[in-house]
Amino acid sequence: MQVELIEIRDHLSRFAPFDELPEDTLDDIARQTQVRYFKAGTPILQQDEAITELHYIRSGAVEIYRRNGELFNRLGEGDIFGQAGLRRHGRVRFPARALEDTLIYFIPGELFSQLCDQHDSLADFVDTEGSGRLRSAVEPQGRASELMKIRVNKLISRPPVMLDAQSSIHRAAAVMTEQSVSALLITEPAPDDPQQQRVAGIITDRDFRTRVVSEALPPETPLHSIMTADPITLQASDSVFEAILCMLRHNIHHLPILNRRRPVGLINLADVIRYQSQSSLYLVNDIFNRQSVKELQGLLPDVRATFLRMVEDEASAHMIGSALSSIGRSFIQRLVDLAEEQLGPPPVPYCFMVMGSMARDEQLVVTDQDNALVIDDRFDPAEHDDYFLRLATFVSDGLAACGYSYCKGDIMATNPRWRQPLKVWKGYFSDWIERPNPRTLLNSNIFFDLEAVSGQSDFVEQLRELIASKASQNPRFLALLARNSLNRTPPLGFFRTFVMEQDGKQKNIINIKGRGTAPLTDLIRVHALASGSTAQSSFDRLEDIAKTRLMPPESVERLRYALEFLSLARIRHQALDIQEGREPNNYIEPENVSAAERHGLKDAFQILSNAQKFLRYRYPYTNGGRQP
Repeated sequence: MQVELIEIRDHLSRFAPFDELPEDTLDDIARQTQVRYFKAGTPILQQDEAITELHYIRSGAVEIYRRNGELFNRLGEGDIFGQAGLRRHGRVRFPARALEDTLIYFIPGELFSQLCDQHDSLADFVDTEGSGRLRSAVEPQGRASELMKIRVNKLISRPPVMLDAQSSIHRAAAVMTEQSVSALLITEPAPDDPQQQRVAGIITDRDFRTRVVSEALPPETPLHSIMTADPITLQASDSVFEAILCMLRHNIHHLPILNRRRPVGLINLADVIRYQSQSSLYLVNDIFNRQSVKELQGLLPDVRATFLRMVEDEASAHMIGSALSSIGRSFIQRLVDLAEEQLGPPPVPYCFMVMGSMARDEQLVVTDQDNALVIDDRFDPAEHDDYFLRLATFVSDGLAACGYSYCKGDIMATNPRWRQPLKVWKGYFSDWIERPNPRTLLNSNIFFDLEAVSGQSDFVEQLRELIASKASQNPRFLALLARNSLNRTPPLGFFRTFVMEQDGKQKNIINIKGRGTAPLTDLIRVHALASGSTAQSSFDRLEDIAKTRLMPPESVERLRYALEFLSLARIRHQALDIQEGREPNNYIEPENVSAAERHGLKDAFQILSNAQKFLRYRYPYTNGGRQP
């Protein structure tokens, strides 16, 4: 083969979608490719003219325009254009002009059509653009996809065993023994239809040990006095994946299944484990069986192994983040239990609260701890604070031992500022919203993602409702929070090339968290607060935003794809670090990822950039931050 053809083939092999084609196919493309040179400012494609070749940029830069003359995109080395026209009636849809002196490979349209017919990867690439390409890249695959498709009713092996709430615990014990079940559903007449029975509660073997035998209750005690009222339930049409997340999130081993409001089954941990390949449920169960910080510390390798198994099974970023966040919360719950065993019962009720990625169900293996204590308003520092300081220290030190490093900004319950009664916390949030300043805006970004982990969860619910109510009614706060969230921009240059950073020994890197997922979650938070959402997960917040008119529906979808893609890129990078014996981090080197992933990163960063422009427009900081 001639040197010129070898150069064409080798260049094509470096960029998507050609990088996945066989060498003999690349050789054939190179033999049929023509090369043309365009001076800066020269038109390349005119609106509606016939098009017969796919255009591939060898060097230089090209601008693509919409029909109305608006700039649509800027392309550089390795990018292709003209595919839309070739795939749709052979007419130019998007005019193109050389932005600088440019060399272009022309690939015959007939050959291009043959390649699309023969290679699905190439056809998928050219038939999707921007968010469409991201959508294809982030769709769940493998075992993870299976779990999302299988409906939870497939796990039901028998009808649920049920008793009326007025039945006695003696009757319940006899029925459970007779039916060989470890849990009972407790029913009562539905308030709106007394003829219809609703699930009022659940009783398990463990409840009999902890609430009946240990308390020496008489046999005639009614079930409603010992049952867990209003249990978490799922619909029969929900997926096995949702059942896994539900059990992880709430640390429950039994899950009632309903068809609308009618109970149709009761599944347990073993039923779900049969259908899932990750060991996240095993791990959560193991956490609660450990008896000391040292034993919990021994589970750190299992956390990373679980993470790697989920990555290998091609789970989505949402699935992985939810599982690791649930594991993290389980560590905290167990540490709180161990602390109370050592210190005795708390002098007043409290809630151990987490913030940040753990609260958003977006935690990964590179993380620190952000936590706080919300204490009952009867809290008296002189009498009670010694207990809560010791509890906070025990939990914080235990988390550090288990791989959750101390927060560098001291956002931990060991800091007295973050160990306060509920009324003080309400004052904090009200003040941050009503009188924002640079310091309190930073607090807002941290504390406005919050989740109850142990104790009085209604304390945190009250704070969530206060935040949603006050923030949505304060345009000045939203404008300042929006402006603050624009401090971190995606690493794209003028020609959609990556803007590299340097960090210590590493050069030419991108901080995919600091310049990607973090600014994306920041802007989603602003829109969610504006819509009055109390959701914490960025994915759940996007669902709430979609129900409003704050953003066009297609923009919300693009944000979802961008968040999933950037999160997956970060996850895969960390998994590779672990597999190769390196300490995982958030830095990626674009030159060391595939051409397809580089295209995906550019698409996702462009969506982020556009979303930040819209954020600036939607919440303008004018007239003191008030909407005009």
